[in-house]
Amino acid sequence: MIDLRQGDCLELLKDIPDGSVDLILTDPPYKTTSRGSSGGTGGMLKSDINKSGMVFKHNTIKFDEWLPECFRVLREGGHAYFMTNNKNLLPMLKAVESAGFNIFKTLIWAKNTAITNMYYMDSHEYIIFCRKGKARKINNCGTKSVMFFDNPKNKAHPTEKPVGLMTQLIENSTNDSDVVLDLFMGSGSTGVAAVNTNRKFFGIELDPDYFKIAQDRINKACEVAA
Repeated sequence: MIDLRQGDCLELLKDIPDGSVDLILTDPPYKTTSRGSSGGTGGMLKSDINKSGMVFKHNTIKFDEWLPECFRVLREGGHAYFMTNNKNLLPMLKAVESAGFNIFKTLIWAKNTAITNMYYMDSHEYIIFCRKGKARKINNCGTKSVMFFDNPKNKAHPTEKPVGLMTQLIENSTNDSDVVLDLFMGSGSTGVAAVNTNRKFFGIELDPDYFKIAQDRINKACEVAA
């Protein structure tokens, strides 16, 4: 089952029954460093960021608007991974807990690229690893909390994540034919990883251009897997 929908996640999540998703894995929109003469750009080209630090037209959504819906659709014992940066780590941690999730720990994606900054150059991003209900161990217990995957080259999306990273997280927290949800699908890396690991996938993306890119990538992955 591959279900891809273009539109507002706050509306489309209403179509998902309570407790029907086995894993949520998503890279939500959030503010980056504001554009200016002194700071870095949080990994984005300055042309991609407006003066308030927003990267996309549609990323004014707040954490506490969508996180409770994620908690509702996730099954008891299910895992969730929410990606973020240093600027948004603390508010997202608070919002994740307020929504009802229990936080296991914060993982680190070491992406082998460094972003120019006034102080220390950022070469990593954070992944909040949490659960709904009782604790359940991951499938590959020897996985380290710092994960080394190269930042994708020739990105179709400014914040595109490596398929290898998403594959690692999916394999750790789901089993064959489980349902994976990405409500901010972007260019579809999570969906490609889900197809490659024989998981079911529900993907939502608001921007029609990125939705088409994700749809094409995931359909191609399905053809290869067939």
